[in-house]
Order: sequence, then structure tokens, then C-alpha cells
Amino acid sequence: MRIDIPQEPPRPRAIAPDAPTPNVPKEQDSHPIRSRLKALSERADQHRLNHEPPRRTRSAPQHKEQEAPPRREVKDTRETPDTRRTQRNRLPTQTIGMQLRPEERKTMLELGRFRIIRTDDLADAVYNGKQRKLREDLSYLRSKGLVTTRHVNLRRDGKRRHIDRVEVATLTKEGRAWLRKSGEVPAGQTVYAGFVKPREMEHDSLIYRAYRKEAEKITGQGGTNLRVKLDFEIKADVQKAIHAERKADPKRDMTEIKEQVAKQQELPFVDGRIQIPDARIEFDRKLDNDQNQGSRTGHEDIEVLTAAYRPGHLRAKAQAGFRAYAAGADRASITAKIEDEHYMMRDVLDL
Repeated sequence: MRIDIPQEPPRPRAIAPDAPTPNVPKEQDSHPIRSRLKALSERADQHRLNHEPPRRTRSAPQHKEQEAPPRREVKDTRETPDTRRTQRNRLPTQTIGMQLRPEERKTMLELGRFRIIRTDDLADAVYNGKQRKLREDLSYLRSKGLVTTRHVNLRRDGKRRHIDRVEVATLTKEGRAWLRKSGEVPAGQTVYAGFVKPREMEHDSLIYRAYRKEAEKITGQGGTNLRVKLDFEIKADVQKAIHAERKADPKRDMTEIKEQVAKQQELPFVDGRIQIPDARIEFDRKLDNDQNQGSRTGHEDIEVLTAAYRPGHLRAKAQAGFRAYAAGADRASITAKIEDEHYMMRDVLDL
């Protein structure tokens, strides 16, 4: 008969205090979540060690020295009289060396002499009434920045319900500069550009029509080299002359000064005022060979009367002796304003 006697498990040996600890590998945690958290913690510690900012002390702060940006050269853009003069005479790149057709050059010259002209009158004077050709040339000149156009409403006389409109043209500043350099402008001729006085555009646009009628008479009588002075330039000459006389003798009577200046400028003096025409046509006229004096200079003053003129203004213009013109649409209104002096209309020519 066999009998199993239980035995006690062996007791561990007592380890001496000075004995080395055996290298026993630690039991790894097999739980997946704790393993992942431990890996993330170690990665975070490693990242913090690699990106730890440098320590600073109060005594010696470490500032990163920034390099100064390179200095940019600044050009002096202030205008001086020389630079303004250069910019004023400088033409746009697209107009340098540009060649224009004879009709285009003639159109620009006429616009420069009279500032504002109706396009219908340009078609008659330069293109023999060919409106289509004028439109093509005006479109080209506008694209080059030499000419600008706009429409103007004509005054209503109360008889018509609709408003009539006309197209007018003028030079731009670039167009005036090009014309001055083209050699087309006669000596002593001022060149104008730009629209001025919008309320007077209808009146001013008729001056060219009156000029054409008067110029035909002058050339028929042997006049050559026709030049035009508009009222802007005439008024400027009168003001300069009056200022010079007053500066020479400040105590002199103003009426006496004006009368003297009127004689110097060959202008009429009516009711204590110097009468200024809308335009003065200056021309050269050859004398007879018997006189052997070459040629002399003459002039003719023209005035365009409209329904906007007041009765007193109409009387002064009539007494001045200017070559007066009026459009057919304005004649009835003008006659009504001077019905007691309707004889003044005898010398008013039709436009």
C-alpha cells in the first residue's frame, strides 16, 4: 500500500545585504491601452527635450539680432520749374512720330485755332460734307488721345418740344502739344485746347461758322496768312495794357486809360467800355506794285449774336461796328428784344 506524504515547498535562500541584485527582467504590462499611453508619454518627453527653449538670465538676456533691411534709394519727385516744363512738353509714347493724314492735320489745326467746333461744320469745311470719313478720323484721333468730343443741348425757344443736340469737338492737352510740334501752326497763332464755359458752348461753336464766311471774303480780296485771335487772348492783351498804364501813373483816370488802350488795340470804345469781339481775323494783304511797299497787315472783328444777348448788349455790339452774324433760329428772338431799334438787324449777317 502506497501512501503520498505532502512536502513543503522549498524556502528561498536568504540573500546577504551586500550581495548584488540579480538582473531579473521586469514583467511587461500586456494591456494595450496602458502600453499606448506609456508610448505617448515617452514621445512627449522626448519632443520636449528636443525643443526646449534656451534658458535666459536677467543679467545677460539673449536677444536675436535682426539684420537691418537694405536701404532703398528714394528718388526726389518734387516738381521744379524745369521738370514741370519738361513734363508739359512731353508727348505720350503713342503719339511720338505719329503721321496723320492731311484731313486729320487740318482738323486738328482748325480745332486748335478755335478751341471748339461743331463736327458738322468740320465735315463741310475739311471733308467736303463726307460725314462718314469725318467719323472715322475723329474715332482714330480720339483713340490716340488727341481729340475729345461731346454733345451739347441747344437752347429751347419755346416753340419746339424736343431738345436739339449738336456734337462739338476740341483738342486735348496732348493734341495741342502734338500740333505745336507738327509745324502746322502759323507764326503768331495761339493754340487752344479743352472745353471751357459750358454755358457758352453753343455760342462759341458758331464762331468758326462765322469765320468761314468772313474768311471767304478776305481771301477773295487778296488776303493771305489768316490768323485768329479769340476773345480770351484779346482780353488778356487789354488787361496787360491797362495794368501797365496804371502802374506808370496810378493817379490817372481809369476812363482815360481805357480809351487810350482801346485806340492802341484798335478796339471800339462805347459807353465807357472797351468792346471785345468774339474773334479777330488778322491777315496780310499785298499792296499794288506801284506803291512798292510790299504788304500790310489788316484785321476784321466778328461777333456772333444769339438769343441769350440782352438788349443793352446788342446795342453796344451794334455801335461797335463788328461784323455781326446770327443764326436763323436766333434772329426772331433778337429782333423782338430790339423791336424799337430793329434797324440794327440790317447789318446782321446770316449764319
